[in-house]
Amino acid sequence: METVKAGPWKNLGAWLFIGFGGAIALASMPATSAPTLFLADLVLWPIDGGQSLTPESRLLSAVLGGVMIGFGTTLLVLIARAYPRDPQLVRTVILAGVWVWFVADSLGSFAAGAPVNALLNVGFLLAFVVPWRQVPSTAQR
Repeated sequence: METVKAGPWKNLGAWLFIGFGGAIALASMPATSAPTLFLADLVLWPIDGGQSLTPESRLLSAVLGGVMIGFGTTLLVLIARAYPRDPQLVRTVILAGVWVWFVADSLGSFAAGAPVNALLNVGFLLAFVVPWRQVPSTAQR
């Protein structure tokens, strides 16, 4: 039985979530918070070095980073295990989750005064939409 292979580009968005999630999770510790502070400074334009992380934001960084790493890992497993059997279902699940994330995160970014983050979200969105724009209708047998 021949199966459909996903190819490396379908994993790109998952790895982006894992990477950014790891950086955000590291912000829970002062010694490793510099990348996240820079990202916060970037999205709360202009870059002025005025951002800081309170204990509350460090907690949220730990939680958000963990959720992002978990979501990315879930996507990798879904692609590796379910895609060969039902590529259309995997495409639907991934794109549904990504669109919901994109809308919620982008609207929240505008509401928080960080429209640059919504712009950066477009890059994440494209990392999913472009590789997932087409998949085989059924697994080859």
